[in-house]
Amino acid sequence: MEMKKIPVQAVIETERFDLRPLRRSDMGLIQLYWSDERVARMTTSIPHPVPPGMTEAFVDRALADAREEDIWAMDGTKGGASELMGLISLERMDREQSEVGYWVAPPYWNTGLASDAVQALVGANPMKNKTMFASVFQDNPASARVLTHCGFEYLGDAESFCVARDTTVPTWTYLKKL
Repeated sequence: MEMKKIPVQAVIETERFDLRPLRRSDMGLIQLYWSDERVARMTTSIPHPVPPGMTEAFVDRALADAREEDIWAMDGTKGGASELMGLISLERMDREQSEVGYWVAPPYWNTGLASDAVQALVGANPMKNKTMFASVFQDNPASARVLTHCGFEYLGDAESFCVARDTTVPTWTYLKKL
């Protein structure tokens, strides 16, 4: 019998918030923020409106032992903020690479939260990656600034399908060598 190693997802601490694994109790706030069309339109995978059961299925996948992606809640309780201010993730790729994804709840836009979360994740490098990638929609320059602020370098243009917009959207792709 072969023992399969279950990846443990570490808590990543910063001065004003923690990046912690998701909990089932996060579903209500995830659903609330995903229901905001402004959030959904800047992601590839969140539909608008959010169908019944999607949030629960998402959290179930995030908690599964055999997951392909580690997802952290941006938990601001230590600084007097919400227990869920956004999410950040690393999706496993081959050759010691991963793709960073994130969204921030509207009440925390323009606060530096996204930059701090990406920087904390890159600094911790929990998957021991050699390279991290990220892409953003070209009509979201604030998210592009987050990546360049965190040392990601522009790699090129591409496009991705956005479920909320029901169309393909031009993207900028970025790379960070670690």
